[in-house]
Amino acid sequence: MATETERKFLVKSEFRHLAVREIEIIQSYLVIDPDKTIRLRIADDKAFLTVKSRPKKNSITRNEWEVQIPLSDAEEMMRICIPGRIVKTRYLVPSGKHTFEVDVFHEKNEGLTIAEIELTSDDEPFDKPFWLGEEVTGMPQYYNANLAK
Repeated sequence: MATETERKFLVKSEFRHLAVREIEIIQSYLVIDPDKTIRLRIADDKAFLTVKSRPKKNSITRNEWEVQIPLSDAEEMMRICIPGRIVKTRYLVPSGKHTFEVDVFHEKNEGLTIAEIELTSDDEPFDKPFWLGEEVTGMPQYYNANLAK
C-alpha cells in the first residue's frame, strides 16, 4: 500500500531562485469527503488520477495511490468533476536531503504560496530553509481539496 507523510508550510520570502524545476498544474476533484479525495491532475503534459485517504489516527501519514492516465482522458473527465479547480505553478526546491514542492497558486487562490515536504515518518528531521514560514499541516483551510471549492 502506498502512503504519504507530508508537512505543509506557508512561504514567507522569495525562493524561486533556488528552484531546479517548474511545473504548471491544473487539478480538479471527483470526490471530496471526510474519508477520501479522488483527484485529477494535469501537470505540464502528463495526467494523473490520485486517491487519498484520511490521515491515520494521531498521524500525518495517509494512504495514497496515483496512476498516470492519458491526457485526453483527464481533460474529458475534468468536465464532470466537482465545480472548482486549482491552478498553480509548482517549484521543486532542494533543501538538504529533501526537496520542497512549493506551490504558487493562481486564479481564485492568487497570493497563496504553500511549501510541502514529503517525509518517511511523522518525526523525520529536515532542514528548514529561511524562506519557510508558519507550519499549516493539518489545517483544513490549506488542503488543496478545500482550496478548489
